[in-house]
Amino acid sequence: MTAVFSLAACAEPWQQADASKAPATLLPWLLEPASLTARLKAHCQQFRLQLLAEQSLPLPQTLQSLLPASSLCTRREVLMWCDQQAAVYAQSWIPQSSQQRLQQLAALGEQPLGELLFQYPDLQRSPIEIARLSLPRPSAEIAAGEYWARRSVFSVAGAPLLVAEVFLPVVETL
Repeated sequence: MTAVFSLAACAEPWQQADASKAPATLLPWLLEPASLTARLKAHCQQFRLQLLAEQSLPLPQTLQSLLPASSLCTRREVLMWCDQQAAVYAQSWIPQSSQQRLQQLAALGEQPLGELLFQYPDLQRSPIEIARLSLPRPSAEIAAGEYWARRSVFSVAGAPLLVAEVFLPVVETL
């Protein structure tokens, strides 16, 4: 199954967030150092996470520099909803070795990944990179177009995983 967004479908290459030309209304979201889930929950009455897909796949060549020595991963795609509006699409790549070390990652279901990760006191995060991603064909919940996104690699007890989040238009109004 093809992902809703390809993390390689960038208008420009991924770049460090401080070199950004992102809209001022999105910068606080793109640069949020803490849990994006917590930030979304603070800006809406009703928060819901929808699991779109979860499957085991080889790590794409375009992501191998971010997760070296990882071959088979679980690609997890979710939509985060605020007050019945799709706000953020998220895609994570969790190597098999990370799932073996942190078994909670294998059974998240509709629990937000951020709620789990930010509980670990030894959580480490790479610098945030941003890009504009293109969605050439609409999905059921997201119109075709270009969207600002961020990505970073999290590591807990030496277990890395990649998280990318795509900000949908409603975020700018929250």
